[in-house]
Amino acid sequence: SLFLLLLAVWCFFITPSNSATDSFVFGGCSQLKYTSGSPYESNVNSILTSLVNSAMYTSYSNFTLPGPSNQDTVYGLFQCRGNLNSGDCGRCVAKAVSQLGTLCLDSTGGALQLEGCFVKYDNTTFLGVEDKTVVVKKCGPSISSYSDALGRSDAVLGYLGASDGTYKPFRVSGSGDVQGVAQCVGDLSPRECQDCLSEAIGRLKTDCGAAKWGDMYLAKCYARYSEGGDHPHG
Repeated sequence: SLFLLLLAVWCFFITPSNSATDSFVFGGCSQLKYTSGSPYESNVNSILTSLVNSAMYTSYSNFTLPGPSNQDTVYGLFQCRGNLNSGDCGRCVAKAVSQLGTLCLDSTGGALQLEGCFVKYDNTTFLGVEDKTVVVKKCGPSISSYSDALGRSDAVLGYLGASDGTYKPFRVSGSGDVQGVAQCVGDLSPRECQDCLSEAIGRLKTDCGAAKWGDMYLAKCYARYSEGGDHPHG
């Protein structure tokens, strides 16, 4: 399967997350390594620096840095959660890049998701490529089937997944004490964004629909909901 193929090439690391902007959600590294002092290493350092600098001014950007040969070309992007201000976005991306440098030392590709931002680089282009591989799925404890929260979570997820034909890469929803958020990566087209979010929300309903909270991170989008702020911390 695609997921097994992904695991064969990348090593993923997942830890419990909390609500802090720079809390670690997941990271993955290519098992291929580059040579120290190579043109590729120089390009990786340059593109990660560009991501950090750009994050001080915008919430999403992507870069392509050509090398002396095709295999030395590096592709990279970052994206911040849609409701972060520029200062928090810049700090989050700087933290993500710093952690990525440690987590994926000398790896030809790496991806890191913090609560507030996502950073990825690779030597194979992924820009504009839809990817609905499940990277992280976490569900909270079950709630009573008679609970009002069950209906509210359905309503929240329904709103997050609805499309009125306009491009909405970042979405928030609330019903009573149930809150939800969904976002797709900015390199997807409006159609791909809607398709990815529909997949994430559909999986969330199927796998976590009776839970107090749920997280579904696909490779290019995510959807989350929680009841009364009840969510994993630490």
